[in-house]
Amino acid sequence: MDNQTADPITLTLDGRSVTVPAGTTLLKAAQQLGEHIPTICYHDHCTANALCRICVVEVEGARVLAPACVAQVSDGMVVRTRTERVERSRRTILEMLASTVDLSEAPEIQQFIGDYRAERGRFPEAGRREHPLLDDNPMYVRDYAKCILCWRCVQVCADDAQFTFAINFEGRGFETGIGTFFDRPMPETTCVFCGQCVGVCPTGALKPKREWLLQEGKTPDEIMEMTRAERRRRRR
Repeated sequence: MDNQTADPITLTLDGRSVTVPAGTTLLKAAQQLGEHIPTICYHDHCTANALCRICVVEVEGARVLAPACVAQVSDGMVVRTRTERVERSRRTILEMLASTVDLSEAPEIQQFIGDYRAERGRFPEAGRREHPLLDDNPMYVRDYAKCILCWRCVQVCADDAQFTFAINFEGRGFETGIGTFFDRPMPETTCVFCGQCVGVCPTGALKPKREWLLQEGKTPDEIMEMTRAERRRRRR
């Protein structure tokens, strides 16, 4: 049933009553009230998968915290978005991210770390996600040391937008990462270099090639020559 025609649901969120269509997520209900719930993996144009868990909220009567990006409203539900339990959970997630991933180009996450007073050095013995930078095409570079596995790039490359399926998850546990099938260079995959994966990346793990070259100290003329020469080589 379309949300616009579904029966209305009334719930209480942070002490305020709100009425929304059935099927609405807690995140959207909060937005209707002007309440901000932090998100990392969520994107308005991608399928929500509740991977990062930064958006968890406390639902009265529930045993565990609920991810607001996928949890749907129910009549009479009582939701709290900034309890001590919720803030402790969000803080811990941020601390774990900071201990393993290079967040230097993730300004939104950096802001969350400050907002929730997260200790960047809380887990000093945690393993760092170290990956060599992949520069295998003229359009963008892949620096998976900055990847938080939000899945946005995989989604837009697949069913959410492009339907090219050039990248996917690989590995398990701490070794999970994003890669191409059989670890082929990007030009040898089904990638059409649309740039949508770069556009939805929240951490700079995927970056336009020219932007990266500028940061590496190359001049605009050098960049034009390098990328043009690379494209010519690829076409041969």
